[in-house]
Amino acid sequence: MVEKLRLTLACWSYDRTIALYDGTVKPEGLELNYLPLWPQETFYRMLKYKEFDIAELSFGAYIASFFEDKPFVAIPVFPSRSFRHNSIYVNVNSGIREPQDLIGRRVGVPEYRQTAAVWIKGILSDMYGVKPESVTYYSGPLEDPSRRRKFFTVLAETDVLPKYKEIKVVKISDGKNLSDMLVNGEIDALYSALVPSSFKTFPDKVTRLFKNYRELEIEYYKKTKIFPIMHVIVIRRDVYEENRWIAKSIYKAFEESKNVAFEKFTIATGTLHYSLPWLFDHYEETVKIMGEDYWPYGLKKNYYTIETFIRYMYEQGIIPTLVKPEELFAKEVTDT
Repeated sequence: MVEKLRLTLACWSYDRTIALYDGTVKPEGLELNYLPLWPQETFYRMLKYKEFDIAELSFGAYIASFFEDKPFVAIPVFPSRSFRHNSIYVNVNSGIREPQDLIGRRVGVPEYRQTAAVWIKGILSDMYGVKPESVTYYSGPLEDPSRRRKFFTVLAETDVLPKYKEIKVVKISDGKNLSDMLVNGEIDALYSALVPSSFKTFPDKVTRLFKNYRELEIEYYKKTKIFPIMHVIVIRRDVYEENRWIAKSIYKAFEESKNVAFEKFTIATGTLHYSLPWLFDHYEETVKIMGEDYWPYGLKKNYYTIETFIRYMYEQGIIPTLVKPEELFAKEVTDT
């Protein structure tokens, strides 16, 4: 019996990856040690120590690493995606009522180059004329670790390339956190993938910029056909170079695992597999808006979305030049 190559995969246990986690789907030629780690922990450990053979990674962090020492090779599998109109929070007393009111204001971002923040800045620029350089960014911890679970963060030494002097990023003082600063009026707004605790504890002081964010996100998708990519699957470069066949094997396994999850919406409809009372109604409505393959993997189906994100990173001073989407992925899976 041929021995399989044993590799460690760190990835959150999403519905679309659970079949890989529980062994229902087995990648060809591989035996996976699947670690279902919280994404922020995976990012921290992979970026800082390169601990895993394969890992879920922030899409923005991966693209930034491509211009540094290229420690990873990506495959076009996107385990996390999210619309981002819902991720802009404002101080109620700031006077910010519409996107244009952000111009000239103080805006918090856990990291300037955080993937969610890149999407938000890009969408605000393209759709509402709020250019990246039109606000001052305050970068630092979202929460006080003594009050809430510790968040793993890898802050870039330089958030903005030196030539982009018009973009202002200020590191907040030690001991400060963005959630409290928003309540106290030390910043006017906050771009955050995670809901800040102050949004729940101080509803009279913190609110979303877009109250009708779902309506706007649907409108955004219909206009652009973009479902923003948050995370990507990467292989440590040394592992990939030693066994380049694994890129296709891993891609196929993730695709199959996703199909297993989606069958629960279309075939196994006799019971609710997820704890949502109107699960099937929500699925049917989503398909009407976005089509049946609304969570696509592969390069071709995501080309424009990836191209747009690369442009945003370039316009925001995070990467020095534009690259073609196909340059970011293992050659063995660019034809999927």
